[in-house]
Amino acid sequence: MTAVTNGLKGAFRIGQTLSVLGRTGVNWALGDRPPAPRLLRQTFESLGATYIKLGQFIASSPTFFPKAYVEEFQYCLDRTPSLPFATIRRIIAAELDRPIDQVFAQIEPEALASASIAQVHAARLVSGEEVVIKVQKPGVENILLTDLNFLYVSARILETLAPKLSWTSMSGIVEEIQRTMMEECDFIKEANNLQVFRDFLHNTHNEDATVPRVYQHASTRRILTMERFHGVPLTDLESIRGYARDPERTLITAMNTWFASLTQCEFFHADVHAGNLMVLTDGRVGFIDFGIVGRIRPDTWQAVSDFISAVMVGNFEGVADAMIRIGVTRQTVVAADLADDLRRLYQQMDRMVPDMDSYQPDQAEDDVNSILMDMVKIGEGHGLHFPREFALLLKQFLYFDRYVHILAPEMDVFMDDRLTLLH
Repeated sequence: MTAVTNGLKGAFRIGQTLSVLGRTGVNWALGDRPPAPRLLRQTFESLGATYIKLGQFIASSPTFFPKAYVEEFQYCLDRTPSLPFATIRRIIAAELDRPIDQVFAQIEPEALASASIAQVHAARLVSGEEVVIKVQKPGVENILLTDLNFLYVSARILETLAPKLSWTSMSGIVEEIQRTMMEECDFIKEANNLQVFRDFLHNTHNEDATVPRVYQHASTRRILTMERFHGVPLTDLESIRGYARDPERTLITAMNTWFASLTQCEFFHADVHAGNLMVLTDGRVGFIDFGIVGRIRPDTWQAVSDFISAVMVGNFEGVADAMIRIGVTRQTVVAADLADDLRRLYQQMDRMVPDMDSYQPDQAEDDVNSILMDMVKIGEGHGLHFPREFALLLKQFLYFDRYVHILAPEMDVFMDDRLTLLH
């Protein structure tokens, strides 16, 4: 773990954390006793940026955390009040190496979005392009480092006092969280991710998908200036019909692009929820927000590839064998029994066809998390523990499965010749 170097600020932050935890303990002792997952979620929301992000990590990591906590932390929303525009403008001015009006002709004072780490403003460059500026909030990085070091030390103490916890590697989980969060704080890395994905699209001659262009002269580690996209979420079928003659073809483009990235790009987009996949006004598919990406280790990739192949043809024995090779276990796993359990889950999942008259985008998120947790639970029931990257990968598969039900309910993803999932 990176050493804490922010001195008094760090000590003050630890004091704040202990104060909140103390109040929570007092309330518990006085009889205010909600279920433990809800109490933890409410406490995290009181503690601010790091813990809200930690809550989101828990919500997206059923390979690490119990189902009750994963479900509860779906409510851990990363929405915070916007900072005053004067503060945002000062940050932009401090990051640029020239006066603001030499770079931006206009910046909208009202934020388009505000989260715990950053907020986003629409703007226009002096050269005329419409852009969005993602601005990191002040002090976020120091708070993250202090909080995560505090959590790491606490986890190591717990592992020492309760050696059985070392199997779940609590300190290792905190280290993974730190790596993920600190990458999200480094907008240079996100800019690089955008460029790598743009190069991947160019090298694969894909003109039907795109990512926002990064304006390097107006971007730094703490601000990221990107092309502004205009369009609608992938799940907005009625609006998509206004931009694309064949919504089903648009979905196939998105799926083929993402699947190609598994083998032909350095990483895969690890958060393809509806808000991060847009159908642009010119009909192209826009992939946005590359703060979270996944990478599969070379020694794991063959097992992942076999997993995909087996899922596509409904070979549950093959799915079980691949899951055993991907996971970590301390016991002998009976592949035939695992295959039977997976087959039953698939049959249940195949019956979960949404009611299109009442289906909401948020329901897709709930369905995906529910199925993902069930698959992980089955694996764990057979003694398997999976790396988080596998859970991220699996979650994206499930997102696309939901999108098929919404946009192309008659399509068979395993038999449709237009899908190039294995190429």
